[in-house]
Amino acid sequence: MLKLVLPKGSLESATLSLFESADLQVNRSSSVDYSARIDDPRIDSVRILRPQEIPTYVSDGLFDLGITGRDWVEETGSDVVSLGELRYSKATSNPIRVVLAVPEESPWTTTEDLPAGVRVSTEYMELTRRYFESRGVDADLRLSYGATEAKVPDIVDCVVDITETGRALRAAGLRILDEILVSYTELVANRDSWEDPAKRHAMEQVLILLSGVLEARGKVLVKLNVPAERLDSVIGVLPAMKTPTVNELYGSAGYAVETVVPKNEINILIPALSDAGATDILEMPLSKIVH
Repeated sequence: MLKLVLPKGSLESATLSLFESADLQVNRSSSVDYSARIDDPRIDSVRILRPQEIPTYVSDGLFDLGITGRDWVEETGSDVVSLGELRYSKATSNPIRVVLAVPEESPWTTTEDLPAGVRVSTEYMELTRRYFESRGVDADLRLSYGATEAKVPDIVDCVVDITETGRALRAAGLRILDEILVSYTELVANRDSWEDPAKRHAMEQVLILLSGVLEARGKVLVKLNVPAERLDSVIGVLPAMKTPTVNELYGSAGYAVETVVPKNEINILIPALSDAGATDILEMPLSKIVH
Protein backbone atom coordinates (compact mmCIF):
# COMPACT_ATOMS: atom_id res chain seq x y z
CA MET A 1 0.00 0.00 0.00
CA LEU A 2 2.60 2.58 1.08
CA LYS A 3 5.83 3.48 -0.68
CA LEU A 4 8.21 4.49 2.11
CA VAL A 5 11.52 6.35 1.92
CA LEU A 6 13.97 6.45 4.83
CA PRO A 7 17.06 8.63 5.34
CA LYS A 8 20.56 7.48 4.55
CA GLY A 9 23.59 8.96 6.28
CA SER A 10 23.71 10.37 9.80
CA LEU A 11 20.09 9.46 10.58
CA GLU A 12 20.25 6.00 9.02
CA SER A 13 21.29 3.90 12.00
CA ALA A 14 18.95 5.65 14.44
CA THR A 15 16.04 5.33 11.98
CA LEU A 16 16.56 1.64 11.34
CA SER A 17 16.81 1.04 15.09
CA LEU A 18 13.55 2.94 15.63
CA PHE A 19 11.73 0.84 13.02
CA GLU A 20 13.10 -2.38 14.49
CA SER A 21 11.84 -1.38 17.95
CA ALA A 22 8.46 -0.57 16.39
CA ASP A 23 8.28 -4.14 15.02
CA LEU A 24 8.78 -2.79 11.52
CA GLN A 25 12.13 -4.45 10.82
CA VAL A 26 13.82 -3.05 7.70
CA ASN A 27 15.39 -5.90 5.74
CA ARG A 28 17.98 -5.40 3.01
CA SER A 29 20.71 -7.48 1.44
CA SER A 30 23.57 -5.27 2.67
CA SER A 31 24.25 -1.96 4.36
CA VAL A 32 24.89 -0.34 0.98
CA ASP A 33 21.64 -1.51 -0.59
CA TYR A 34 19.28 1.38 -1.34
CA SER A 35 16.23 -0.89 -1.62
CA ALA A 36 14.70 -2.71 1.33
CA ARG A 37 11.50 -4.31 2.50
CA ILE A 38 9.38 -4.44 5.63
CA ASP A 39 7.26 -7.54 6.23
CA ASP A 40 4.10 -5.58 6.92
CA PRO A 41 0.93 -5.45 4.79
CA ARG A 42 0.81 -1.65 5.05
CA ILE A 43 4.20 -1.13 3.40
CA ASP A 44 4.77 -2.16 -0.23
CA SER A 45 8.31 -0.90 -0.74
CA VAL A 46 11.17 0.84 1.03
CA ARG A 47 13.96 3.00 -0.37
CA ILE A 48 16.86 4.50 1.55
CA LEU A 49 18.02 7.86 0.17
CA ARG A 50 19.67 11.07 1.30
CA PRO A 51 17.38 13.15 3.57
CA GLN A 52 18.08 16.23 1.44
CA GLU A 53 16.14 14.64 -1.42
CA ILE A 54 13.28 13.07 0.50
CA PRO A 55 10.92 16.08 0.87
CA THR A 56 10.97 16.72 -2.89
CA TYR A 57 10.39 13.07 -3.78
CA VAL A 58 7.49 12.81 -1.34
CA SER A 59 6.00 16.08 -2.58
CA ASP A 60 6.26 14.86 -6.19
CA GLY A 61 4.44 11.62 -5.35
CA LEU A 62 7.34 9.23 -5.89
CA PHE A 63 6.77 8.09 -2.30
CA ASP A 64 3.73 8.18 -0.04
CA LEU A 65 5.61 8.54 3.22
CA GLY A 66 9.10 9.52 4.29
CA ILE A 67 11.35 10.51 7.16
CA THR A 68 13.47 13.62 6.87
CA GLY A 69 14.39 16.73 8.82
CA ARG A 70 12.38 19.92 9.04
CA ASP A 71 15.56 21.66 7.83
CA TRP A 72 15.34 19.92 4.45
CA VAL A 73 11.60 20.51 4.14
CA GLU A 74 12.27 24.23 4.61
CA GLU A 75 15.35 24.25 2.39
CA THR A 76 13.56 22.60 -0.55
CA GLY A 77 10.25 24.39 0.02
CA SER A 78 8.47 21.08 -0.46
CA ASP A 79 4.70 20.87 -0.14
CA VAL A 80 4.26 17.88 2.15
CA VAL A 81 1.98 16.96 5.04
CA SER A 82 3.79 16.68 8.37
CA LEU A 83 2.40 13.81 10.43
CA GLY A 84 4.42 15.00 13.40
CA GLU A 85 7.86 15.23 14.92
CA LEU A 86 9.82 12.09 15.70
CA ARG A 87 12.08 13.36 18.43
CA TYR A 88 15.31 11.56 17.71
CA SER A 89 18.51 12.44 15.89
CA LYS A 90 21.78 10.70 15.17
CA ALA A 91 22.99 10.78 18.78
CA THR A 92 20.30 12.15 21.10
CA SER A 93 16.63 13.03 21.29
CA ASN A 94 17.54 16.70 20.86
CA PRO A 95 16.75 18.65 17.70
CA ILE A 96 19.43 19.98 15.43
CA ARG A 97 19.71 23.74 15.06
CA VAL A 98 20.57 25.60 11.89
CA VAL A 99 22.74 28.48 13.11
CA LEU A 100 24.81 31.37 11.87
CA ALA A 101 28.30 31.10 13.35
CA VAL A 102 31.18 33.57 13.18
CA PRO A 103 34.79 33.52 14.39
CA GLU A 104 35.04 33.82 18.15
CA GLU A 105 37.23 36.94 17.91
CA SER A 106 35.05 38.75 15.36
CA PRO A 107 33.46 42.07 16.39
CA TRP A 108 29.98 41.13 15.09
CA THR A 109 27.23 40.77 17.69
CA THR A 110 24.15 40.69 15.45
CA THR A 111 23.45 39.55 11.90
CA GLU A 112 22.93 43.16 10.87
CA ASP A 113 26.55 43.89 11.87
CA LEU A 114 27.86 41.73 9.01
CA PRO A 115 29.35 43.78 6.16
CA ALA A 116 27.94 43.82 2.62
CA GLY A 117 29.38 40.99 0.58
CA VAL A 118 30.12 38.86 3.65
CA ARG A 119 31.22 35.40 2.50
CA VAL A 120 29.03 32.60 3.87
CA SER A 121 29.57 28.87 3.48
CA THR A 122 26.53 26.61 3.83
CA GLU A 123 24.74 23.49 2.63
CA TYR A 124 21.45 25.36 2.98
CA MET A 125 21.57 27.78 0.08
CA GLU A 126 17.86 28.64 -0.10
CA LEU A 127 17.27 28.75 3.65
CA THR A 128 20.34 30.97 4.04
CA ARG A 129 19.37 33.21 1.13
CA ARG A 130 15.93 33.81 2.60
CA TYR A 131 17.41 34.44 6.04
CA PHE A 132 19.87 37.12 4.91
CA GLU A 133 17.27 38.75 2.66
CA SER A 134 14.94 39.04 5.64
CA ARG A 135 17.71 40.77 7.60
CA GLY A 136 18.66 43.13 4.78
CA VAL A 137 22.21 41.76 4.52
CA ASP A 138 23.86 41.41 1.08
CA ALA A 139 25.68 38.09 1.50
CA ASP A 140 27.93 36.15 -0.88
CA LEU A 141 26.74 32.56 -0.45
CA ARG A 142 29.08 29.65 -1.18
CA LEU A 143 27.76 26.08 -1.40
CA SER A 144 29.49 23.72 1.01
CA TYR A 145 29.79 19.98 0.46
CA GLY A 146 30.84 19.26 4.04
CA ALA A 147 33.32 20.33 6.74
CA THR A 148 31.63 23.73 6.58
CA GLU A 149 33.11 25.00 9.84
CA ALA A 150 36.66 24.36 8.57
CA LYS A 151 36.37 27.06 5.90
CA VAL A 152 36.56 29.99 8.34
CA PRO A 153 38.37 32.39 8.19
CA ASP A 154 40.63 31.83 5.16
CA ILE A 155 37.90 30.84 2.67
CA VAL A 156 34.75 32.46 4.09
CA ASP A 157 33.86 34.90 6.86
CA CYS A 158 31.11 32.88 8.55
CA VAL A 159 28.97 29.77 8.16
CA VAL A 160 25.37 28.66 8.33
CA ASP A 161 25.56 25.12 9.62
CA ILE A 162 23.77 22.57 11.78
CA THR A 163 24.66 21.73 15.34
CA GLU A 164 23.28 19.36 17.91
CA THR A 165 25.50 20.24 20.87
CA GLY A 166 27.65 23.10 19.56
CA ARG A 167 30.89 21.25 20.30
CA ALA A 168 32.16 21.07 16.71
CA LEU A 169 31.61 24.78 16.20
CA ARG A 170 33.41 25.68 19.41
CA ALA A 171 36.27 23.35 18.49
CA ALA A 172 36.61 25.23 15.20
CA GLY A 173 36.84 28.56 17.05
CA LEU A 174 33.33 29.68 16.15
CA ARG A 175 30.52 31.16 18.20
CA ILE A 176 26.83 31.15 17.37
CA LEU A 177 25.55 34.55 16.33
CA ASP A 178 21.95 33.58 15.59
CA GLU A 179 19.63 30.58 15.46
CA ILE A 180 17.83 30.29 12.12
CA LEU A 181 15.81 27.11 12.55
CA VAL A 182 15.15 24.34 15.08
CA SER A 183 14.75 21.07 13.22
CA TYR A 184 13.38 17.76 14.45
CA THR A 185 13.11 14.63 12.39
CA GLU A 186 9.61 14.41 10.89
CA LEU A 187 7.35 11.85 9.29
CA VAL A 188 6.04 13.52 6.12
CA ALA A 189 3.43 12.42 3.60
CA ASN A 190 2.45 13.18 0.05
CA ARG A 191 -0.70 15.32 0.02
CA ASP A 192 -2.63 13.15 -2.45
CA SER A 193 -1.70 10.00 -0.52
CA TRP A 194 -2.83 11.63 2.72
CA GLU A 195 -6.23 12.32 1.16
CA ASP A 196 -6.66 8.61 0.35
CA PRO A 197 -8.57 7.17 3.37
CA ALA A 198 -6.92 3.75 3.23
CA LYS A 199 -3.41 5.17 2.92
CA ARG A 200 -4.07 7.76 5.62
CA HIS A 201 -5.20 5.04 8.02
CA ALA A 202 -2.07 3.00 7.27
CA MET A 203 0.13 6.08 7.83
CA GLU A 204 -1.56 6.82 11.14
CA GLN A 205 -0.98 3.25 12.29
CA VAL A 206 2.71 3.44 11.39
CA LEU A 207 2.95 6.73 13.29
CA ILE A 208 1.35 5.13 16.37
CA LEU A 209 4.03 2.42 16.42
CA LEU A 210 6.95 4.83 15.92
CA SER A 211 5.65 7.36 18.44
CA GLY A 212 4.98 4.59 20.96
CA VAL A 213 8.62 3.53 20.84
CA LEU A 214 9.90 7.08 21.28
CA GLU A 215 7.49 7.70 24.16
CA ALA A 216 8.77 4.59 25.95
CA ARG A 217 12.45 5.48 25.62
CA GLY A 218 14.01 6.43 28.92
CA LYS A 219 11.07 5.08 30.92
CA VAL A 220 10.41 1.91 32.93
CA LEU A 221 7.39 0.30 34.53
CA VAL A 222 7.49 -0.01 38.32
CA LYS A 223 5.20 -2.49 40.09
CA LEU A 224 5.01 -2.96 43.84
CA ASN A 225 2.88 -4.11 46.75
CA VAL A 226 2.06 -1.98 49.77
CA PRO A 227 0.06 -2.47 52.99
CA ALA A 228 -3.15 -0.42 53.19
CA GLU A 229 -1.83 1.75 56.01
CA ARG A 230 1.26 2.74 53.95
CA LEU A 231 -0.51 3.38 50.64
CA ASP A 232 -0.67 7.17 50.99
CA SER A 233 3.02 7.32 51.90
CA VAL A 234 4.00 5.31 48.83
CA ILE A 235 1.76 7.31 46.51
CA GLY A 236 3.33 10.47 47.86
CA VAL A 237 6.78 9.55 46.53
CA LEU A 238 5.65 7.82 43.36
CA PRO A 239 5.68 9.85 40.12
CA ALA A 240 3.22 8.88 37.42
CA MET A 241 2.28 9.74 33.84
CA LYS A 242 -1.22 10.64 35.09
CA THR A 243 -2.05 8.74 38.26
CA PRO A 244 -0.70 5.35 39.34
CA THR A 245 -2.80 2.25 38.88
CA VAL A 246 -3.90 0.85 42.26
CA ASN A 247 -5.63 -2.52 42.72
CA GLU A 248 -6.61 -4.25 45.95
CA LEU A 249 -4.80 -7.51 46.61
CA TYR A 250 -6.67 -10.75 47.23
CA GLY A 251 -7.86 -11.18 50.80
CA SER A 252 -7.53 -7.46 51.55
CA ALA A 253 -3.78 -7.99 52.00
CA GLY A 254 -2.94 -4.52 50.74
CA TYR A 255 -2.62 -2.98 47.32
CA ALA A 256 -0.74 -3.58 44.08
CA VAL A 257 0.51 -0.36 42.54
CA GLU A 258 2.09 0.26 39.14
CA THR A 259 3.21 3.29 37.18
CA VAL A 260 5.65 4.47 34.52
CA VAL A 261 8.64 6.52 35.65
CA PRO A 262 11.80 7.98 34.09
CA LYS A 263 14.65 5.49 34.08
CA ASN A 264 17.13 8.12 35.25
CA GLU A 265 15.19 8.54 38.52
CA ILE A 266 14.90 4.88 39.40
CA ASN A 267 18.07 4.73 41.53
CA ILE A 268 16.54 7.32 43.87
CA LEU A 269 12.96 6.11 43.60
CA ILE A 270 13.30 2.43 44.53
CA PRO A 271 15.00 3.03 47.91
CA ALA A 272 12.47 5.80 48.64
CA LEU A 273 9.59 3.44 47.88
CA SER A 274 11.09 0.84 50.18
CA ASP A 275 11.48 3.44 52.93
CA ALA A 276 7.83 4.42 52.45
CA GLY A 277 6.66 0.84 53.00
CA ALA A 278 6.57 -0.73 49.50
CA THR A 279 7.53 -4.38 49.05
CA ASP A 280 8.03 -6.75 46.10
CA ILE A 281 9.21 -3.87 43.92
CA LEU A 282 9.69 -4.78 40.25
CA GLU A 283 11.37 -2.65 37.58
CA MET A 284 10.38 -3.68 34.05
CA PRO A 285 11.51 -2.40 30.63
CA LEU A 286 9.02 -0.85 28.20
CA SER A 287 8.98 -1.18 24.42
CA LYS A 288 6.05 1.09 23.55
CA ILE A 289 3.68 3.54 25.22
CA VAL A 290 0.58 4.45 23.24
CA HIS A 291 -1.75 7.05 24.72
